[in-house]
Amino acid sequence: MAHVATWKKELVKDMVQSMVDSPLVAVVDMHGIQGPQLQSMRATLRGHATVRMAKNNLMLLALDEASKSKPGIEGLKEEIHGQCAIVTSDLNPFRLFKQLDATMTPAAAKAGEIAPHDIVVPKGPTPFGPGPIIGELQKIGLPAAIEGGKIVIRKDTTLVKEGEPFPANIAKMLPKLEILPMIVGLGFRSAFEDGTIYGPEVLDIPENYYHDMFATAGYNALALGVAIAFPTVETVPRLIAKAYGEALGLAVSAAIPTKDSIELLLSKAESQMVALSAAAGYTSDAIAAKAASKAAAAPAPAAAPEAKAEEKEEDEKDDQPSEEETASFLGSLFG
Repeated sequence: MAHVATWKKELVKDMVQSMVDSPLVAVVDMHGIQGPQLQSMRATLRGHATVRMAKNNLMLLALDEASKSKPGIEGLKEEIHGQCAIVTSDLNPFRLFKQLDATMTPAAAKAGEIAPHDIVVPKGPTPFGPGPIIGELQKIGLPAAIEGGKIVIRKDTTLVKEGEPFPANIAKMLPKLEILPMIVGLGFRSAFEDGTIYGPEVLDIPENYYHDMFATAGYNALALGVAIAFPTVETVPRLIAKAYGEALGLAVSAAIPTKDSIELLLSKAESQMVALSAAAGYTSDAIAAKAASKAAAAPAPAAAPEAKAEEKEEDEKDDQPSEEETASFLGSLFG
C-alpha cells in the first residue's frame, strides 16, 4: 500500500470539514489567474467565502469523503478538471455567482492560448510614434504606416481567428496595442446547496429578475381579481369604484335622475339643445351665450358622464398597489 504523506491527509481532512460545515460548496476555474490577482480576489470574498486549492486527485478524495455527510455533493466531481479550486461559502448560490462574476477581468493572451473570439485590430491610429516598432507591426501582418506623425493601421485586420492558438509574436504585441482578449477570474463551474447542484446557466440571471417577476404577477393577479369581481381586501375598493362608474354611466345613458347623475344629465341636455339649435338654424342671445360658454370650456365638455365616472375611478387608483398588497392578493386569490 502506497504511503500517503501526512500533509496530504491533513489537507484532505481540512477540506472535508470545510465542505461539511459550509452551506454552499462550489468549484471554480482558476485558469490564467496570477498570484497578485488571486490575492485580490480572495480579499474581495473574505468573510463570506474561502478558496481552497489542491491537486485534483486530493479534491476528488475530499468530495468522496464529504459525500458521506452530504449526499449529492459528489456531483461536483464532474467539474474537477484542469486548473480549479473548491470554494466554501455562507452565501446563497445566486450571490456567490455574482461575487465570482465580479472577479472576472481582461488579461493579456499567452502564446499557445486559444483565442476566445476573432482578434481584430481596428483601422486607425496606434499609441506609437514613428520608430522601429512599425516593422514589428508589419511582421505580424498589420498594414502599418506613418501618417501625421503617428503609426496608423490602414484597415481592420484579423490577426487570430476564434479557436486558433495565439502565436508568440502576436501574443507579445497585443498588450502594446492595448488589446487584452482573455478574461480571467474565479470562473464559476458548479455549486452544491441543500442536495441540489446549480450550474451557471441557472444562476446567470438579472439581479432583480425574480423580484420583478413576482411583483408583475401580483399586479396582474390584482387586475384579474378586479376583472372577474373577486372580492378581497385589496380588490373591494377598486370593485366599488368600478361599480360606481358603471352605475353612473348607466344612469346618465338611461336618463335616470339621482343626486350624482342630475348634474351630468342637465349638462348633457344643455349640450344637446345647443347642438340641435345650431342644426336647425335657430339662435337667441341665451343660446349663443351658452354655446360660447361651452366653447370656452373646451376641451373638457361637461356632458361626458364616462369621463366623470372614470375620474372618480382614477381617484381610487392614483396609487399603484404596493408589493404587500399584491403579495397578499396572490395569497387570497390562489391559496
